[in-house]
Amino acid sequence: MKLIGENTPSWVQGYFVYDSKKSGSTTISHLRFGADPIKAPYLVEQADFVGIHQFGLLARLPVLDVARPGASVLLASPYRGTEAWKHLPANVQRTILDKGLQVHTVDAAKVARKAGLGGRINTVMQACFFALADVMPTDEALELIKDSARKAYAKRGPEIVQANLDAIDKALAAMTEVVIPDDADVTLLDEAPQVRNGPSVASELATIRRLIAGEGELLPVSAMSPGGTFPTGTAALEKPGLATQLPVWESDNCIDCGKCTLGCPHAAIRMKAFSPDFLDEAPDGFLSHPASGRDVPAGSELTIQVSPDDCTGCSLCVSLCPASALTMTPASMVADTERERFNYFLTIPNTDRTKLRTNTVKGSQLLQPLFEFSGACSGCGETPYVKLLSQLVGDRMVVANATGCSSIYGGNLPTTPWTTNSDGCGPAWNNSLFEDNAEFGMGIALGHQQRAGQARILLAGLAESLDLPAETIEALLDTGINVTDETAVAEQRARVKQLREALAALSDNPDAAVLSELADALVPTSVWVVGGDGWAYDIGFGGLDHLLASGENVNVLVLDSEVYSNTGGQASKATPLGAAAKFAASGKSARKKDLGLFARGYRDVYIAQIAINANEQQAVRALNEAAAYPGPSLVIAYAPCREQGADLTRAVERQKAAVASGHWVLYRYNPEPAPGADPVLKLDSKEPSMPLGDFYGAESRFRRIRLSNPERAQSLLDLAQQVVDERWEHYSGMAGA
Repeated sequence: MKLIGENTPSWVQGYFVYDSKKSGSTTISHLRFGADPIKAPYLVEQADFVGIHQFGLLARLPVLDVARPGASVLLASPYRGTEAWKHLPANVQRTILDKGLQVHTVDAAKVARKAGLGGRINTVMQACFFALADVMPTDEALELIKDSARKAYAKRGPEIVQANLDAIDKALAAMTEVVIPDDADVTLLDEAPQVRNGPSVASELATIRRLIAGEGELLPVSAMSPGGTFPTGTAALEKPGLATQLPVWESDNCIDCGKCTLGCPHAAIRMKAFSPDFLDEAPDGFLSHPASGRDVPAGSELTIQVSPDDCTGCSLCVSLCPASALTMTPASMVADTERERFNYFLTIPNTDRTKLRTNTVKGSQLLQPLFEFSGACSGCGETPYVKLLSQLVGDRMVVANATGCSSIYGGNLPTTPWTTNSDGCGPAWNNSLFEDNAEFGMGIALGHQQRAGQARILLAGLAESLDLPAETIEALLDTGINVTDETAVAEQRARVKQLREALAALSDNPDAAVLSELADALVPTSVWVVGGDGWAYDIGFGGLDHLLASGENVNVLVLDSEVYSNTGGQASKATPLGAAAKFAASGKSARKKDLGLFARGYRDVYIAQIAINANEQQAVRALNEAAAYPGPSLVIAYAPCREQGADLTRAVERQKAAVASGHWVLYRYNPEPAPGADPVLKLDSKEPSMPLGDFYGAESRFRRIRLSNPERAQSLLDLAQQVVDERWEHYSGMAGA
């Protein structure tokens, strides 16, 4: 739009409709161009050109409804020419025939990938737009696009600039016209398929489906719940189908380590161990092999399976696999097969939690994730931690979530990735303001304590009237059950069920009715306060300080992307020295706040600093230990983010480099590892083995300073290296290393 407005006599108008999910979600651009001033205060309803950047949108949204008869359509698709037609949904075929649309496809993802742009297809689609839209001569438009790319990406280095230029040059040759078969007949087409793979269609989900389909403005108020509630687990209905390539499991190579599923940002690749009996009804080609190790019941089969409609194709699982057991394969070749396999995979029961070692990587990944298919960016560095936490303590977890990325991908109506297990139990989640989330979480924890305390008082008063053994009453009153002890929690839940049955016999006693309502509070609950570095280091720091000083059993998970991720990439107090960000364009000159060292001053706070892809086992142990610790805990998690200018397909490499350079120190501080024991600070990373400059040199947030001001960049790097050396000396001294 800017190119046309600045380089032609045409007037331009643009209006952009965003959903509030993260990158990779739906944006609708309404654009107008003309010789006269444009005064149209309404959306485009009869478009001469429709561009569709994600093939999966055809099955989800009525994207061609706005096309006028005879309009041009550009579709990003892996299918070309004669092949493309048969892969279009039936309702899309019908619309094309009815309106006489001229449809072209381009495998934009392939062009971008070969040019070195990863999944960034905007320059490819832009070049094809100008070739089809006839708003200016194509050759002139291509030169303008190239000039724009040179300016826009100059700060990211000549390699990125050249990759964009190469993509522009290759774009038009990759575009083909969709050939409609001569015998295509609208009367012979089937009805459009329903959304695949989600929960069954029920009255309470009908509204959700219509909202997902973009029909919210067509719904009457009566379609909404009077109480404003929405069902959980609804992210499973969306099925965005973003991936152009999917990870395919090669069972013979797999060593059952669980790293691939641990690192998946969307819980789109899963692992299950199960009885061989379930193979009898499995679809042809369903893969498994005998499970190995002590983490699973003996004699089990093990399968790793991807959900093709929920995978975003970020390839992190392939990067994490140490055994070459996953291969990225064009989605067009394997999606249908993998979909059938995943549907069957979901019918296999999850392994009994009490039979697993949940404090290991593999054991944790055999637990059902109760946070799945979120709307986070492809390759997100935050969601693997949230997903892992949902596996470790999910159905007894209450989350207070600060506004930010984690609230957007966590509870963005009409869908939520927080879900329930087969018993209908799952995390309780609520979103608070940016500035008061720690206080909000403390209120939740204190409220739970009050409920549990009241339940114990009522139980003690009713004990003699209940038809329950004395040892059962005593166990129900026990306050020492650890939330991470799967067997103890399961046994307490069984006792709560017995209690409710016994209370039913006291129907005339009002205290019995109240206790029946409160009985679940006798099962230990894990309260987690979750948010990003903008909340924890900056705006909500006062409340966090109060929480850490309180001595209360509340857990904090800080998703540290070292920048304000949700609001556009501004510098925070977590932004490292020398990094460029908004409000620190020439490189931040102050060092990063050491939040863990601050919390260490209270002496009774469990503290851990983790990087899930640099040391998987340490991350699992830290979250388990934090949940088990009976006082305040603080877990600071390194989270690569595209607002850093990071290439998230290389997130595994970047996390390992952050640790190896000393930029991010892995440690765990336990004030009381055993009753009466002295505090222990354990360093889980080794002395830095890589110059900080090697880590800085591979990330654009640091490189852009070197390109614009080499002398300042070197000065900041020297100072940052000094900070790293001092920090390591300090921490190793505290640890006695």
